[in-house]
Amino acid sequence: MSAGGAGGAGADSAGGAEDPAGAGSAAAGGGAPGAGSSGAPGADSGGGTRLRGRTAALASVLDQGAAGLTNILVLILAARLSTATGFARFSMVYLVFTVTLGLFMAYVGQALVLVRGDAARVRTACRSALAFTVVAALVTGAGFALLGTAIPVPGPALAALGAVLPLVLLQDAARYCFSLLGRPDHALAADSVRLVATVAALTWQPDGASPARLVLAWGLAALPSAVVAAALLHRPLAGAATSLRPYLRRGHLGQRFAVEFAVGNGAGQLAVLGLGVVGSPLAVGALRGASALFGPLNVLFGAANGFGPPLLARLGGSRSVVRATLLLGGVLAATGALWGTAWWLLPEDWGRQVLGDTWPAVASLLPASAAQYTLMGFGVSALLTLRVLSPRETLPVQVVFSLLSVTLMYAGFQWAGVLGAAWGLAAGSGLKAAAAWRRVGRARRQERTEAEHTGRPVPS
Repeated sequence: MSAGGAGGAGADSAGGAEDPAGAGSAAAGGGAPGAGSSGAPGADSGGGTRLRGRTAALASVLDQGAAGLTNILVLILAARLSTATGFARFSMVYLVFTVTLGLFMAYVGQALVLVRGDAARVRTACRSALAFTVVAALVTGAGFALLGTAIPVPGPALAALGAVLPLVLLQDAARYCFSLLGRPDHALAADSVRLVATVAALTWQPDGASPARLVLAWGLAALPSAVVAAALLHRPLAGAATSLRPYLRRGHLGQRFAVEFAVGNGAGQLAVLGLGVVGSPLAVGALRGASALFGPLNVLFGAANGFGPPLLARLGGSRSVVRATLLLGGVLAATGALWGTAWWLLPEDWGRQVLGDTWPAVASLLPASAAQYTLMGFGVSALLTLRVLSPRETLPVQVVFSLLSVTLMYAGFQWAGVLGAAWGLAAGSGLKAAAAWRRVGRARRQERTEAEHTGRPVPS
């Protein structure tokens, strides 16, 4: 299962919807891995024929949906089983996991899916990635466990995260291996098992379960999925070499991806965690509860980012691309507004059935969250346009406005508590969308100027 970025921030990464509050898109490191590509198209990578075309795309979409749904249900089930204080503490630890997963998958996973070469090279890359993930996760998990024993809140839950961290990170790393091997159907199988096991494990917990118990139940639920993934990877990776040296070498491609994640999504999520440290843990619980309700939209935004560029590239001219993305932005924004309105109109008793004692705090944030996701729809479409017309323009927007969103969140929190923080995030989303569309306009003007100077027609 991935813990991607779900509702609460308003930063939209080039690879997926980014969100400081937390968890809902399929992959924290920038979108769920797709069908992958390495070696000769359709070649046997050591484990059977690669999926291609629509079948691979469908399996990738379904896998992204399964991973995203798992993250949404984790938050909803934890909220239903916990007191408001207990969910706030669980949310703080889950945010720590979200950031850790994002860094690991940026450093390991995103670099892995770019590997090219023959079957032996692909198999070695997969096995090495899994080995590095295990070693690094053991070290990181031990650090969390030691820190958890030294701090009172949320110490026990953080120690529990340290105990299960190698298992959950290994299960997610396997998804990227399946992507590289061209078998998104195998990733779907493993993530489907993860979804069922997670729901079952958390459903069986008693009301009022401690955050530490919920973290352990959630983490151990990854075991069946890890077993399935291991069985599916056994034949493709049999006899492959293992080398950790590339991951320790200066200049490893994953270092760039990790930095991009850290200054964007990671910084935003840590900022929300900081609200629980310097402000109130209940603020984290409220923002995370809202993020769970809007989780499906993060999956939708991630799908738009993942599958939009190749479809838009077929349109040819920049004018056609901008028309299509403006329409897409309108659809995404309308979806966000309607989704938020539906939750806002939900009777209180029904809301408590969804999020338990956390519902009253979340309900007060719904207008701000709905506004944020409405604006995020336009931001996603603008960044998608830039990725097609001028890819280098996306990173400056990401960095500057992700940090601005964090600043506005803290300013809003100082002004009006958690409600102010939510409106600060919404304002950050709006400013980011406006800046991105402004850059789209500048890119179009530059294209027209170049066309005039060279005498070539402006692409339509």
